[in-house]
Amino acid sequence: MIIRLVVSTLAVLISSYLLDGILVQPWWWAVIIAIVLGFINSWIKPLVKFFALPINIITLGLFTFVINALMVELCSWLVGQHFMVKDFWWAMAFSIVLTIAGWLLHLFVPSKK
Repeated sequence: MIIRLVVSTLAVLISSYLLDGILVQPWWWAVIIAIVLGFINSWIKPLVKFFALPINIITLGLFTFVINALMVELCSWLVGQHFMVKDFWWAMAFSIVLTIAGWLLHLFVPSKK
């Protein structure tokens, strides 16, 4: 669990470094942002995806990008001034870069098997 938190924190830091519209300040708040995003993605996002299932089917799954961006916006609102997202499009870009960075970092972390 600690390794996943470190990987998520690094993914948040990498994503905020690559995107100008995202501000994580000070840098150690990335840990709290990773925790909040983890909570949102495990509790709130499944409910939103369930209720958005019809529109997700109609858009062939592309509405998932909108849901991810909204979850990033929610995290920004919850964390406050330490995690600033410029607008919706930066939130969408952040969620895409965060996913790619997390995936790349998880390639180097051994899984429990």
